[in-house]
Amino acid sequence: MTDAARNRDAERGHQLMMGALDGELDAAEQAELDGLLAADPALQTEWERLKRVKEVTGTMALRSPPDEVWESYWTSVYHRVERGMGWILASVGAIVLLAYGLWTAAQKLMADASIPTFIKAAVFMALLGTAIILVSVAREKWFVYRSDPYKDVQR
Repeated sequence: MTDAARNRDAERGHQLMMGALDGELDAAEQAELDGLLAADPALQTEWERLKRVKEVTGTMALRSPPDEVWESYWTSVYHRVERGMGWILASVGAIVLLAYGLWTAAQKLMADASIPTFIKAAVFMALLGTAIILVSVAREKWFVYRSDPYKDVQR
């Protein structure tokens, strides 16, 4: 038998073994698997190992964690959702307020007819971009400060 044929048989054997473990083989496929196992001792060894693993994992049961763990879990989930939503709303609110303040200040600039329109637009975009960056940097710094595992380490 050539290496290609052996590889094909081994691959087919693996497919059939997975189907047999799940109880999905019909009689013809079961007979094919039995023939492949009889012809290849390595495949037979793997089949025995897989059956043992299936048997062991089938009898396993996960222990339920204590109620305190569940309470702690749900509390932390709620806190993360609440804080995440709070940060989103605070960030958007800060951006809107800063943009409004900048717009009010920029209106005086806009009222000056001696300044070209494209300069006025550029100043407004620069001011709005600066406000967005300031809020973003402040939020990032706060997040890093809260989640830094080394903040208590003296350097």
